[in-house]
Amino acid sequence: MYRIFIVEDDVKIGTILKKNMEKYGFEAVCVSQFRDMMPELEVYEPHLILLDINLPYFDGYYWCRQIRTRWNMPIIFLSARDGEMDQVMAIENGGDDYITKPIQLDLLMAKIKSLIRRVYGEYAAMTGPVSTVRGMHEGRLDAQGLLLHLGRNEMEWLGQKVELTKNERLLAESLMQHAGQIVSRELLLEALWDDVQFVDDNTLTVNVTRLRKKLELLGLPKAIETVRGQGYKLYLDEE
Repeated sequence: MYRIFIVEDDVKIGTILKKNMEKYGFEAVCVSQFRDMMPELEVYEPHLILLDINLPYFDGYYWCRQIRTRWNMPIIFLSARDGEMDQVMAIENGGDDYITKPIQLDLLMAKIKSLIRRVYGEYAAMTGPVSTVRGMHEGRLDAQGLLLHLGRNEMEWLGQKVELTKNERLLAESLMQHAGQIVSRELLLEALWDDVQFVDDNTLTVNVTRLRKKLELLGLPKAIETVRGQGYKLYLDEE
C-alpha cells in the first residue's frame, strides 16, 4: 500500500484529503509538527507528499528544499496561489506538480496515480517480455542485484551505496527497467523533462556522465554502454 504524507495546516482540508486518499486505497497521514516535520517524514517513509505553501513557521518552498536534501519521492504542491511565478517557484524548489485550491479531488487523484505509476515503475512493469521486467519491491527497483531505492535518491551494489540527484535517479530508473536493452535518447529525455523540445540534447549527455561516475564509485565503471546513434544500454557483468 502506497503511503501519502499530507502537509496541510487547515485541519478540515487535511481531513478531507486523508479520507479521500484512504477511499482510493492509499495509506495517509497528516503532519502534526509544523515546526519540524522531518522526524515524522523519516518514520513514515511516504511514497508521495502533498505540500501546502502557506504553513506555520516555514513555507512549503522551504520544506521542499529540506526534503530534497534527503529524499526524492514525488511532491505535489497544493496552494490557493494561482500565479505563474508561484508554480515556477514550486518546480524550481523541487516540486513535481502543482494544484490550486479549491482542490478538484478527481484531478488530484489522477495526478497522484500518474506520479506513483511513473516513479514506482508500474508503467514499465507492463511493457516488454517477462525476461526484461525489472524486479520491483515496495519502493525499490532491482536489476541483477543493482538496487535503486525509489523513495530516496540512493543506489546500492553489493552493500555499497551512493546518493543520486533527482535526474540521476530518473535516468537510473529508466535504464534499470530495460537492463540489457537499448534505451533511446528520446525516451530518456522524456523521463527527465517530459517535453523534449525544450531540452538541450547535450544536457542528457552531461547527466549520463554523472550517473556513470556514481556507478564507478560502486565498482561498475562500464555499466552504461553508449550505442552510437541509438541511445544507451545498462549492462551488468555478473562474472
